[in-house]
Amino acid sequence: MPRSAIDSSDDNVIDIFTRKPLSELTNNRLVRISAELDGLEMLYSNQENPDKLFSIKILAWGLRLSGEVVALVPWLSKLMPCDEIWDPLNGQWQGYYDQGIDELFFSAPRHKVMELETAAEYYDYQCDSETEIIQEIPDSIGTHAVLSEDGFQSICLKEVVSWRLLNNGTVEAMLIDEKKMDATPVLPGDDCLYPAEQNPDFRYFFQHNIANKIKCQDPDALAAILLLQERSR
Repeated sequence: MPRSAIDSSDDNVIDIFTRKPLSELTNNRLVRISAELDGLEMLYSNQENPDKLFSIKILAWGLRLSGEVVALVPWLSKLMPCDEIWDPLNGQWQGYYDQGIDELFFSAPRHKVMELETAAEYYDYQCDSETEIIQEIPDSIGTHAVLSEDGFQSICLKEVVSWRLLNNGTVEAMLIDEKKMDATPVLPGDDCLYPAEQNPDFRYFFQHNIANKIKCQDPDALAAILLLQERSR
């Protein structure tokens, strides 16, 4: 079959999970990431508080194969591009926010776009497998993974050390396997790290402010855990 016939057919093939054309999913694949180090935030709203906007720290910016640059945040159980968060109950993306100058904006800052494009051009990797590691960046916003093996009757909070970008565009949150740890501090790339998603007890990601409230037995945070417990039944 001619190559052109294969390529044009991608627009007619729909992924059964996302309901999007395969060509669109390919173009949305991440090819480079850059940590957000200036405290920029994502703004979102939800159905329960229609008159309020909430914010969470942006972890990184990602360059898609299409050339688009989008912010990335740990959201529920995965790292999500902000522009794909569109759940009326849990949250809907409303834009980006720079607290330092009190500015709302809707596209990636120019300096991040230039950084990612330049880096992608410089590091033009030729990979042999889809799971080959392209990058690993440290977690700079205090992300914690929530582990539970008994439906949130008890939980364990583990700090995310780093995030790995694979050749297939997947970004994995890396946790410490204490049994394999033989030196401190644990740094990105250390052999004792493993992807959170490989742990059968992994449930959600929490940012550091929520994780610290849970550690301090904050009533509101504990109430949120009870809500998660009810949802898991």
